[in-house]
Amino acid sequence: MTTNAVLCYIRDGGRVLLQHKAEGRFGGGFWNAPGGKIVDGESPEQAAVREIHEETGLAVSDLRDVGTITFYLDGIEEPDIHVHVFIAGRFKGTLRANDEGPLEWIAEDDLPYDEMWEDDRLWVPHVLAGRRIRGSFRFSGGYGKLLEHQVEVELPA
Repeated sequence: MTTNAVLCYIRDGGRVLLQHKAEGRFGGGFWNAPGGKIVDGESPEQAAVREIHEETGLAVSDLRDVGTITFYLDGIEEPDIHVHVFIAGRFKGTLRANDEGPLEWIAEDDLPYDEMWEDDRLWVPHVLAGRRIRGSFRFSGGYGKLLEHQVEVELPA
């Protein structure tokens, strides 16, 4: 069964908020945008607002849907995870981490791609440049290695 999830890149003055996922969590040891699973009855937008608040303490507004990414595991035809990706440029509240991992504002032109998911370098620069994306990524079991990918990019108007 496919898991539906969200990611939200919160931007502030040339920086983006990333979370260093705690060991033992999915993606543990990697930097990633805050996000998580969509629960029954939620829209992707509602899930993004909820997950961001839970993981960062911030209330985001002005969400912009910038595309979807779908992950497959080697040898399995059904998608494992389908992710709706958002960008938010407006937020309020006090930043606070939780047990998901520490948070850090990082310059957009200095993202730690070597410490992020292998697929991120293929699509994150596009969404930060204002383009919409649709990506498909196949990983080895346990998400150890990116095996195949396809990224479709819509150029900004």
